Amino acid sequence: MKPILLQGHERSITQIKYNREGDLLFSVAKDTVANVWYSVNGERLGTYNGHTGAVWCVDCDWDTKNVLTGSADNSCRLWDCETGKQMALLNTNSAVRTCGFDFSGNIIMFSTDKQMGYQCFLNFYDLRDPQQIEDNQPYVTIPCNESKITGAVWGPLGEFVIAGHENGEINQFSAKSGEILKKVKEHSRQINDLQASIDLTMCISASKDNTAKLFDSMSLDHIKTFKTERPVNSAAISPCMDHVVMGGGQEAMDVTTTSTRIGKFEARFFHAAYEEEFGRVKGHFGPINCVAFHPDGKSYSSGGEDGYVRLHYFDPQYFDFELEA
Repeated sequence: MKPILLQGHERSITQIKYNREGDLLFSVAKDTVANVWYSVNGERLGTYNGHTGAVWCVDCDWDTKNVLTGSADNSCRLWDCETGKQMALLNTNSAVRTCGFDFSGNIIMFSTDKQMGYQCFLNFYDLRDPQQIEDNQPYVTIPCNESKITGAVWGPLGEFVIAGHENGEINQFSAKSGEILKKVKEHSRQINDLQASIDLTMCISASKDNTAKLFDSMSLDHIKTFKTERPVNSAAISPCMDHVVMGGGQEAMDVTTTSTRIGKFEARFFHAAYEEEFGRVKGHFGPINCVAFHPDGKSYSSGGEDGYVRLHYFDPQYFDFELEA
Protein backbone atom coordinates (compact mmCIF):
# COMPACT_ATOMS: atom_id res chain seq x y z
CA MET A 1 0.00 0.00 0.00
CA LYS A 2 2.12 2.84 -1.30
CA PRO A 3 0.68 6.26 -0.51
CA ILE A 4 0.40 9.18 -2.90
CA LEU A 5 1.99 12.17 -1.19
CA LEU A 6 0.18 15.47 -1.71
CA GLN A 7 2.47 18.42 -1.07
CA GLY A 8 0.50 21.62 -1.31
CA HIS A 9 0.67 23.15 2.14
CA GLU A 10 3.44 24.77 4.14
CA ARG A 11 1.78 24.38 7.52
CA SER A 12 -0.09 21.60 9.27
CA ILE A 13 -3.28 20.22 7.73
CA THR A 14 -6.49 21.08 9.58
CA GLN A 15 -9.09 19.21 7.54
CA ILE A 16 -9.50 17.07 4.42
CA LYS A 17 -12.79 16.29 2.71
CA TYR A 18 -13.85 14.26 -0.33
CA ASN A 19 -16.71 15.39 -2.52
CA ARG A 20 -19.73 13.09 -2.88
CA GLU A 21 -18.43 11.20 -5.91
CA GLY A 22 -14.94 11.05 -4.44
CA ASP A 23 -13.10 12.25 -7.55
CA LEU A 24 -11.91 15.39 -5.73
CA LEU A 25 -10.17 15.80 -2.39
CA PHE A 26 -10.19 19.17 -0.64
CA SER A 27 -7.50 20.03 1.89
CA VAL A 28 -7.10 23.06 4.14
CA ALA A 29 -4.24 23.95 6.46
CA LYS A 30 -2.93 26.66 8.74
CA ASP A 31 -1.32 28.44 5.77
CA THR A 32 -4.36 30.33 4.37
CA VAL A 33 -4.71 28.16 1.22
CA ALA A 34 -7.45 25.69 0.34
CA ASN A 35 -6.32 23.08 -2.20
CA VAL A 36 -8.30 20.72 -4.37
CA TRP A 37 -6.76 17.52 -5.77
CA TYR A 38 -7.72 14.73 -8.12
CA SER A 39 -8.04 11.76 -5.79
CA VAL A 40 -7.21 9.20 -8.47
CA ASN A 41 -3.59 10.31 -9.03
CA GLY A 42 -2.94 13.10 -6.52
CA GLU A 43 -2.65 15.84 -9.13
CA ARG A 44 -3.46 19.30 -7.84
CA LEU A 45 -6.41 20.83 -9.63
CA GLY A 46 -6.13 24.29 -8.09
CA THR A 47 -6.34 26.50 -5.03
CA TYR A 48 -8.90 28.81 -3.49
CA ASN A 49 -7.04 31.99 -2.58
CA GLY A 50 -8.37 34.81 -0.44
CA HIS A 51 -8.16 33.87 3.22
CA THR A 52 -5.63 35.74 5.33
CA GLY A 53 -5.50 33.38 8.32
CA ALA A 54 -5.34 29.67 9.09
CA VAL A 55 -8.19 27.80 7.42
CA TRP A 56 -9.90 25.50 9.92
CA CYS A 57 -12.60 23.79 7.92
CA VAL A 58 -13.79 22.97 4.41
CA ASP A 59 -16.91 21.44 2.90
CA CYS A 60 -18.28 20.79 -0.55
CA ASP A 61 -21.95 20.50 -1.56
CA TRP A 62 -23.45 17.34 -3.05
CA ASP A 63 -23.12 18.31 -6.72
CA THR A 64 -19.61 19.77 -6.27
CA LYS A 65 -20.69 23.23 -7.35
CA ASN A 66 -19.69 25.25 -4.31
CA VAL A 67 -16.97 25.00 -1.67
CA LEU A 68 -17.23 26.47 1.81
CA THR A 69 -14.21 27.37 3.95
CA GLY A 70 -13.98 28.80 7.44
CA SER A 71 -10.91 30.57 8.70
CA ALA A 72 -9.19 32.25 11.63
CA ASP A 73 -9.29 35.52 9.68
CA ASN A 74 -12.86 35.80 11.05
CA SER A 75 -14.58 34.91 7.82
CA CYS A 76 -16.46 32.10 6.15
CA ARG A 77 -16.16 32.10 2.35
CA LEU A 78 -18.16 30.49 -0.42
CA TRP A 79 -16.28 29.56 -3.61
CA ASP A 80 -17.18 28.38 -7.06
CA CYS A 81 -15.61 24.93 -7.10
CA GLU A 82 -14.74 24.89 -10.80
CA THR A 83 -13.28 28.37 -11.26
CA GLY A 84 -12.00 29.14 -7.74
CA LYS A 85 -13.90 32.45 -7.76
CA GLN A 86 -15.12 33.78 -4.40
CA MET A 87 -18.93 33.86 -4.44
CA ALA A 88 -19.67 35.18 -0.96
CA LEU A 89 -17.85 36.46 2.10
CA LEU A 90 -19.43 36.19 5.54
CA ASN A 91 -17.58 38.16 8.20
CA THR A 92 -17.71 37.05 11.83
CA ASN A 93 -16.45 38.33 15.16
CA SER A 94 -14.15 35.40 15.85
CA ALA A 95 -12.54 32.47 14.04
CA VAL A 96 -14.77 30.05 12.13
CA ARG A 97 -14.09 26.55 13.48
CA THR A 98 -16.55 24.27 11.64
CA CYS A 99 -18.65 24.63 8.51
CA GLY A 100 -20.90 22.49 6.36
CA PHE A 101 -23.53 22.29 3.62
CA ASP A 102 -26.71 20.38 4.32
CA PHE A 103 -27.60 17.64 1.83
CA SER A 104 -29.57 19.97 -0.45
CA GLY A 105 -26.62 22.35 -0.73
CA ASN A 106 -29.01 25.24 -0.02
CA ILE A 107 -28.40 25.75 3.70
CA ILE A 108 -24.96 26.32 5.21
CA MET A 109 -23.99 26.25 8.85
CA PHE A 110 -20.82 27.36 10.56
CA SER A 111 -19.72 27.83 14.13
CA THR A 112 -17.44 30.54 15.49
CA ASP A 113 -14.92 30.34 18.32
CA LYS A 114 -15.29 31.75 21.78
CA GLN A 115 -12.44 34.26 21.82
CA MET A 116 -11.62 37.94 22.27
CA GLY A 117 -14.69 38.44 24.43
CA TYR A 118 -17.07 37.01 21.83
CA GLN A 119 -19.43 34.11 22.36
CA CYS A 120 -19.42 30.85 20.40
CA PHE A 121 -22.26 30.96 17.85
CA LEU A 122 -23.74 28.43 15.46
CA ASN A 123 -25.06 30.26 12.38
CA PHE A 124 -27.41 29.07 9.63
CA TYR A 125 -27.73 30.81 6.25
CA ASP A 126 -30.05 30.01 3.35
CA LEU A 127 -28.08 30.47 0.10
CA ARG A 128 -31.35 30.80 -1.89
CA ASP A 129 -31.90 34.13 -0.16
CA PRO A 130 -29.19 36.55 -1.38
CA GLN A 131 -30.36 39.13 1.15
CA GLN A 132 -29.09 37.02 4.06
CA ILE A 133 -25.64 36.90 2.48
CA GLU A 134 -25.58 40.59 1.63
CA ASP A 135 -26.72 41.74 5.07
CA ASN A 136 -24.60 39.03 6.75
CA GLN A 137 -27.75 38.13 8.68
CA PRO A 138 -28.24 34.38 9.38
CA TYR A 139 -31.84 33.16 9.63
CA VAL A 140 -30.97 31.28 12.84
CA THR A 141 -28.18 32.04 15.30
CA ILE A 142 -27.62 29.77 18.29
CA PRO A 143 -25.39 31.03 21.11
CA CYS A 144 -23.41 28.31 22.93
CA ASN A 145 -22.63 29.85 26.28
CA GLU A 146 -21.35 26.86 28.21
CA SER A 147 -18.75 25.32 25.93
CA LYS A 148 -17.59 26.15 22.42
CA ILE A 149 -18.27 23.88 19.44
CA THR A 150 -15.17 22.03 18.24
CA GLY A 151 -16.75 19.74 15.65
CA ALA A 152 -20.08 19.78 13.82
CA VAL A 153 -21.80 17.77 11.11
CA TRP A 154 -25.25 17.85 9.49
CA GLY A 155 -27.67 15.12 10.56
CA PRO A 156 -29.90 13.16 8.17
CA LEU A 157 -32.47 15.09 6.08
CA GLY A 158 -30.88 18.41 7.03
CA GLU A 159 -33.17 18.83 10.02
CA PHE A 160 -30.48 19.35 12.63
CA VAL A 161 -26.75 19.73 13.21
CA ILE A 162 -24.85 17.38 15.51
CA ALA A 163 -22.20 19.35 17.38
CA GLY A 164 -19.37 18.23 19.63
CA HIS A 165 -18.17 20.60 22.33
CA GLU A 166 -15.02 21.42 24.21
CA ASN A 167 -16.38 19.85 27.42
CA GLY A 168 -17.13 16.51 25.71
CA GLU A 169 -20.85 17.05 25.18
CA ILE A 170 -22.64 16.22 21.93
CA ASN A 171 -25.78 18.19 21.08
CA GLN A 172 -28.38 18.17 18.34
CA PHE A 173 -29.37 21.70 17.29
CA SER A 174 -32.51 22.13 15.21
CA ALA A 175 -31.81 23.98 11.94
CA LYS A 176 -35.35 25.39 11.95
CA SER A 177 -35.92 26.65 15.49
CA GLY A 178 -32.39 26.61 16.89
CA GLU A 179 -33.38 24.67 20.01
CA ILE A 180 -31.42 21.77 21.49
CA LEU A 181 -33.17 18.54 20.52
CA LYS A 182 -30.89 16.04 22.28
CA LYS A 183 -27.87 16.18 24.55
CA VAL A 184 -25.42 13.45 25.58
CA LYS A 185 -22.10 13.50 27.39
CA GLU A 186 -20.10 10.34 26.76
CA HIS A 187 -16.64 11.91 26.51
CA SER A 188 -14.74 13.29 29.47
CA ARG A 189 -12.61 15.72 27.43
CA GLN A 190 -12.75 17.85 24.30
CA ILE A 191 -14.20 16.42 21.10
CA ASN A 192 -11.69 17.04 18.31
CA ASP A 193 -13.69 15.82 15.35
CA LEU A 194 -17.14 14.59 14.32
CA GLN A 195 -17.80 12.71 11.07
CA ALA A 196 -20.94 11.11 9.72
CA SER A 197 -21.22 7.77 7.95
CA ILE A 198 -21.97 7.86 4.22
CA ASP A 199 -25.74 7.38 4.76
CA LEU A 200 -25.75 9.80 7.73
CA THR A 201 -27.30 7.19 10.07
CA MET A 202 -24.28 7.14 12.37
CA CYS A 203 -21.59 9.57 13.42
CA ILE A 204 -18.23 9.04 15.06
CA SER A 205 -16.58 11.38 17.53
CA ALA A 206 -12.86 11.61 18.19
CA SER A 207 -11.83 12.97 21.56
CA LYS A 208 -8.89 14.07 23.66
CA ASP A 209 -9.88 11.44 26.22
CA ASN A 210 -8.10 8.83 23.99
CA THR A 211 -11.30 7.31 22.60
CA ALA A 212 -13.47 7.48 19.53
CA LYS A 213 -17.16 6.69 19.94
CA LEU A 214 -19.86 5.69 17.50
CA PHE A 215 -23.33 7.23 17.89
CA ASP A 216 -26.71 6.86 16.25
CA SER A 217 -27.38 10.17 14.46
CA MET A 218 -31.08 10.43 15.23
CA SER A 219 -31.22 9.26 18.84
CA LEU A 220 -27.59 9.99 19.83
CA ASP A 221 -27.48 6.50 21.38
CA HIS A 222 -23.90 5.53 22.15
CA ILE A 223 -23.16 2.35 20.17
CA LYS A 224 -19.43 1.55 20.29
CA THR A 225 -16.18 2.78 21.86
CA PHE A 226 -12.69 2.48 20.34
CA LYS A 227 -9.89 2.95 22.86
CA THR A 228 -6.30 4.02 22.28
CA GLU A 229 -3.54 5.35 24.52
CA ARG A 230 -3.17 8.72 22.80
CA PRO A 231 -5.58 11.59 22.05
CA VAL A 232 -7.64 10.89 18.94
CA ASN A 233 -7.67 13.84 16.54
CA SER A 234 -9.93 12.38 13.90
CA ALA A 235 -11.97 9.28 13.08
CA ALA A 236 -13.89 8.16 9.99
CA ILE A 237 -16.35 5.38 9.20
CA SER A 238 -15.77 3.15 6.17
CA PRO A 239 -18.63 3.28 3.65
CA CYS A 240 -18.29 -0.36 2.51
CA MET A 241 -16.68 -2.34 5.35
CA ASP A 242 -17.39 -2.50 9.09
CA HIS A 243 -14.21 -0.56 9.72
CA VAL A 244 -13.24 2.65 11.46
CA VAL A 245 -9.97 4.52 10.87
CA MET A 246 -8.52 6.77 13.56
CA GLY A 247 -5.70 9.27 13.46
CA GLY A 248 -4.06 10.93 16.41
CA GLY A 249 -0.86 11.00 18.38
CA GLN A 250 0.29 13.13 21.21
CA GLU A 251 -0.20 16.87 21.42
CA ALA A 252 1.64 18.72 18.65
CA MET A 253 3.65 20.73 21.17
CA ASP A 254 5.14 17.60 22.77
CA VAL A 255 6.20 16.00 19.49
CA THR A 256 9.81 17.16 19.48
CA THR A 257 10.55 15.22 22.65
CA THR A 258 9.79 11.74 21.27
CA SER A 259 10.75 9.58 18.32
CA THR A 260 8.18 8.94 15.61
CA ARG A 261 7.76 5.37 16.83
CA ILE A 262 6.84 6.29 20.39
CA GLY A 263 4.69 9.19 19.24
CA LYS A 264 2.11 6.80 17.80
CA PHE A 265 1.60 8.69 14.56
CA GLU A 266 -0.01 5.76 12.75
CA ALA A 267 -3.47 5.60 11.33
CA ARG A 268 -5.22 2.82 13.20
CA PHE A 269 -7.95 0.58 11.83
CA PHE A 270 -10.58 -0.86 14.15
CA HIS A 271 -13.40 -3.28 13.45
CA ALA A 272 -16.63 -1.34 13.98
CA ALA A 273 -18.55 -4.25 15.51
CA TYR A 274 -15.87 -5.96 17.64
CA GLU A 275 -14.04 -2.77 18.70
CA GLU A 276 -10.74 -4.57 17.98
CA GLU A 277 -7.74 -2.98 16.32
CA PHE A 278 -6.58 -4.98 13.30
CA GLY A 279 -4.12 -2.78 11.45
CA ARG A 280 -1.92 0.30 11.44
CA VAL A 281 -0.50 2.46 8.70
CA LYS A 282 2.68 4.40 9.38
CA GLY A 283 3.94 7.38 7.46
CA HIS A 284 3.37 10.80 9.00
CA PHE A 285 6.14 12.68 10.83
CA GLY A 286 3.76 14.09 13.39
CA PRO A 287 0.25 13.63 14.71
CA ILE A 288 -2.50 12.94 12.19
CA ASN A 289 -4.98 15.81 12.32
CA CYS A 290 -7.61 14.51 9.95
CA VAL A 291 -8.63 11.24 8.28
CA ALA A 292 -11.25 10.62 5.60
CA PHE A 293 -12.52 7.61 3.68
CA HIS A 294 -13.16 7.78 -0.05
CA PRO A 295 -16.94 7.45 -0.64
CA ASP A 296 -16.41 4.09 -2.39
CA GLY A 297 -14.33 2.76 0.53
CA LYS A 298 -11.41 1.70 -1.69
CA SER A 299 -8.99 4.31 -0.38
CA TYR A 300 -8.50 6.69 2.49
CA SER A 301 -6.50 9.85 3.14
CA SER A 302 -4.86 11.37 6.17
CA GLY A 303 -3.56 14.88 6.75
CA GLY A 304 -0.90 15.49 9.35
CA GLU A 305 0.86 18.08 11.44
CA ASP A 306 3.76 17.72 8.96
CA GLY A 307 1.73 19.48 6.23
CA TYR A 308 1.39 16.44 3.96
CA VAL A 309 -1.75 14.71 2.83
CA ARG A 310 -1.21 11.00 2.23
CA LEU A 311 -3.63 9.21 -0.04
CA HIS A 312 -3.69 5.42 0.39
CA TYR A 313 -5.31 2.95 -1.98
CA PHE A 314 -6.07 -0.33 -0.22
CA ASP A 315 -4.55 -3.58 -1.47
CA PRO A 316 -6.98 -6.23 -2.76
CA GLN A 317 -6.46 -8.41 0.33
CA TYR A 318 -7.93 -5.65 2.52
CA PHE A 319 -11.35 -6.40 1.05
CA ASP A 320 -11.08 -10.14 1.71
CA PHE A 321 -10.05 -9.56 5.31
CA GLU A 322 -12.27 -11.14 7.96
CA LEU A 323 -11.60 -10.59 11.65
CA GLU A 324 -11.60 -13.94 13.46
CA ALA A 325 -13.93 -13.54 16.39
